Amino acid sequence: MTTILRTTTAAQFLALLPAMLGCTPTRSLVLVPFAHSRSVGAMRVDLADDGQVDQLASTCIGMVCRLADVDELTAVVYTDQPLRSGDDEPAHARLAQALAQRADACGLHLRDALCVAADAWGSYLDPECPPAGHDLAELVPDARAPVPPGDQHSGVELPEVAAEAIAQTATALEGLDAAVAAIRFGDATPGPARIDPRALVAACRLDDMPALFEEALGQDPADLDAFTAALLVWTLSRPATRDVALIQWSDDQDAGDAALQAQLDWEDGAEYPPDLGERMWGDGARPDPDRLRAALELTRHVAARAPAARRAGPLSMCGWLAWALGRSTHAAGYAQSALECEPGHGLAEIVLSLTAAGHLPAWAFTAATP
Repeated sequence: MTTILRTTTAAQFLALLPAMLGCTPTRSLVLVPFAHSRSVGAMRVDLADDGQVDQLASTCIGMVCRLADVDELTAVVYTDQPLRSGDDEPAHARLAQALAQRADACGLHLRDALCVAADAWGSYLDPECPPAGHDLAELVPDARAPVPPGDQHSGVELPEVAAEAIAQTATALEGLDAAVAAIRFGDATPGPARIDPRALVAACRLDDMPALFEEALGQDPADLDAFTAALLVWTLSRPATRDVALIQWSDDQDAGDAALQAQLDWEDGAEYPPDLGERMWGDGARPDPDRLRAALELTRHVAARAPAARRAGPLSMCGWLAWALGRSTHAAGYAQSALECEPGHGLAEIVLSLTAAGHLPAWAFTAATP
């Protein structure tokens, strides 16, 4: 059930905004678009240097214009500067002015343009706002919407796992590699004298990867056994199998079956279906956000359990899932971590290029289906 929280003052609105964003932003511009007086979400971007203010305003208003039925917006600047320095104009006043000009040019009503500074908060549009601003203590959170801990960078850290758990996954991966090689090549490939029977059982689960991905999505990520974690590291480290997981976790197991069959057909020379391929670039139908969130939490645990040398695949998947959820700052963090593990990793570079360009999935601009 959706909880509707109404605000009547700017202070109440600012107090609720961190709960809407899932963090308390720093050095950020936040835009809250409205359609018929009801907010349709919020978007956060990093503040720009003075020379890029006009470009930032144009880009942000352009993004708001892509949202259906939006007719007004509120802008909020979060800065670690004082609200005013002496008799100077308020911090980032040029940005607020540029946003107002471009909103007006696009037929959007700018409800308010606010600033949460290091020492006070205020409105760029309120002629009665005190020169020194308002006391930050006025921004009292609603008990129904507590302030989340941390800023926009918080939460990208992987879950803490014991060194023993990582060692167990590494051992399981070694056994899995040997089992897969033995199944694929028989006696043609040298390997250990004895293959762990548990690894052979795990390797057999690769015969139905969509079932593996769906079962993993339905369990508590903290309870993954070593061989399930190893299977997920193994599959997420290979583009063909990783893409099956990406499509399935975005939609359902039937989509995973279709993606797997498409991959097998492509390897036999058939054309890969465009509707499956477009998913990675953020096109197509809006994914199920609950499945994306569950998949992100799963892959975060898988990455944490993986030995460092084999962590890039799960980390890059974390990046794509975060990007698909509209969390570009987190996506860039995961992708950068993946590249530190494996320079040149394909999916990590794709995610990093998407976030660097400010490109969001097309479904970020469409309303969720009730």
